[in-house]
Amino acid sequence: MKAFVFPGQGAQFVGMGKDLYDTNPLAKELFEKANDILGYRITDIMFEGTDEELKQTKVTQPAVFLHSVISALCMGDAFQPAMAAGHSLGEFSALVAAGALSFEDGLKLVYARAMAMQKACEAQPSTMAAIIALPFDKIEEVCAEVSKMGKGVVVPANYNCPGQLVISGNIEAIDEACEQLKAAGAKRALPLKVGGAFHSPLMQPAKDELQAAIEKTDIKAPKCPVYQNVDGKPHTDPAEIKANLIAQLTASVRWAQSVENMIADGADDFTECGPGKALQGMIAKINKEVAAHGIE
Repeated sequence: MKAFVFPGQGAQFVGMGKDLYDTNPLAKELFEKANDILGYRITDIMFEGTDEELKQTKVTQPAVFLHSVISALCMGDAFQPAMAAGHSLGEFSALVAAGALSFEDGLKLVYARAMAMQKACEAQPSTMAAIIALPFDKIEEVCAEVSKMGKGVVVPANYNCPGQLVISGNIEAIDEACEQLKAAGAKRALPLKVGGAFHSPLMQPAKDELQAAIEKTDIKAPKCPVYQNVDGKPHTDPAEIKANLIAQLTASVRWAQSVENMIADGADDFTECGPGKALQGMIAKINKEVAAHGIE
């Protein structure tokens, strides 16, 4: 059973999407439509910009979304998902590809999300760190303990795969948690080069801002179940999808749980649509028996 998955922020690279633009009329049309919607030529930055330009939040999230969605839509009849999911930002890509959101509305929401998250990051110094080779429950326990110490909040943010969980929160709390997690046996506790505490309570201002935009947006039933980040479960009801999208900004990304549930429901072939191979690597660590690859 085929599942299609969509990456999140961090998968971007200069030159992404240029081959599609140059060789596929549908891709060119959609990229140009995106330039019009955004009010600037994001394609110029994607195809020929610098790494620094591409790292700007207002560019990164729409760029990854565009590459992912357009890659899927250009597959034509080969895009026949039995189920879909996206990692963080990738959930918006999955919903567009599955027909729940229009291309235009998806892009507008992603841009609004990027700008709201940037504002929330600037309002409060915060960061994230990847914890390697420690059980999820031990990380949860340490985060809860550190959050009670008065150094700020720290929470599990991305349950990526066994042995890899990203935590998120105030800088002082992250530093303290990293020390305690290394003492508890983590192989590594790596601070990430991000501008803020994504998927934590510190994103509440962004959540409030995005909620208004999501509530005004028309979401239809997707053509296949979309496994959403907040609970890792399949959803087709538009009201549930909206509520989960709103909750996503301050909730953990339960990616490992989503993939496990998709496999339990019959998925044995995962196609990653978009830049990079990060999700393929995670899926291989979650279950070595299933196929995980890019668009073929």
